[in-house]
Amino acid sequence: MKIAFFSTKSYDRQSFEAVNASYQHELTFFDVQLNEKTAVLAAGFPAVCLFVNDTADAAVLDVLASCGTRLLALRSAGFNNVDLQRAAALGIKVVRVPAYSPYAVAEHAVALVLTLNRKLYKAYNRVRDDNFSLEGLLGFDLYGCTVGVVGTGKIGMVFARIMHGFGCSLLGYDAYPNTQFEAIGSARYASLTELLSNSDIISLHCPLLPETRHLINTSTIAQMKSGVMLINTSRGALIDTTAAIAGIKSGKIGYLGIDVYEQEDELFFQDLSDTIIQDDTFQLLQSFPNVVITAHQGFFTRNALENIATTTLSNITDFERGQSLQNEVFERPPAPLKAVV
Repeated sequence: MKIAFFSTKSYDRQSFEAVNASYQHELTFFDVQLNEKTAVLAAGFPAVCLFVNDTADAAVLDVLASCGTRLLALRSAGFNNVDLQRAAALGIKVVRVPAYSPYAVAEHAVALVLTLNRKLYKAYNRVRDDNFSLEGLLGFDLYGCTVGVVGTGKIGMVFARIMHGFGCSLLGYDAYPNTQFEAIGSARYASLTELLSNSDIISLHCPLLPETRHLINTSTIAQMKSGVMLINTSRGALIDTTAAIAGIKSGKIGYLGIDVYEQEDELFFQDLSDTIIQDDTFQLLQSFPNVVITAHQGFFTRNALENIATTTLSNITDFERGQSLQNEVFERPPAPLKAVV
């Protein structure tokens, strides 16, 4: 099957070409993001493969449909960048990779926790400058801390188990409780308000849906402990960045570690080191000494890349053969505001 890949890098090509030896699809890779202007590149390709910062809104889908596209294959778990209603109306099927490696993302979240707590980014740079002072590097024991896990799906569960291993107490919040979560030591579910007000560390592991957009906002930040550590490895728009900046300035947020950013589509996955970043909000975030930002690399392990390629090509093969699509994404009705998966 002819497949057009958008937003590809060298590592995408390598992983997909290696796995494709078992599938023999015809792969064409484009460096550019999928949007209304670039969608015409997919002419003649019945399958289009896109990534997290590609756009598949109604306008893009109309172009793809007119070019003969019948399948959108997301090489990611999230699907907030696709207009599912319009895709269904056009007869375009949508599939995704629901679980490429929960360990990769969960472990990256823990890495952010440790980096922020023990000021590893400062310590590394100091030692390289032959500065061996410990001033300003004071951290705290994770043992005995309360960790709030917002979203107890596959990634949230792995993160919870790791933090339990450090000796942390666990609070969970999820619209669809997972019985396995409360089997982790003394872990228990709580209301969002209780989780926010009692957690020393809060980590977000939920999808971006209309009801979860800006879940972290001025109101919810006000409910948090002063000096709380906030981690986000899920989707950038879960956090209202302006509200988070205000929280950092007031001291309510003592540490912020993010692998995602709500305006990241103009920044991440490209080298902008020789340019002037025009996003003033992002530049302000970068200026804080208690903020660590990574560029959406939580998924980026060789294990995850292999799993992404395998599941994506398997999804496309099932479609080509007319088989049931195990990982198909359907439009879902709006969930109540409290629903966080």
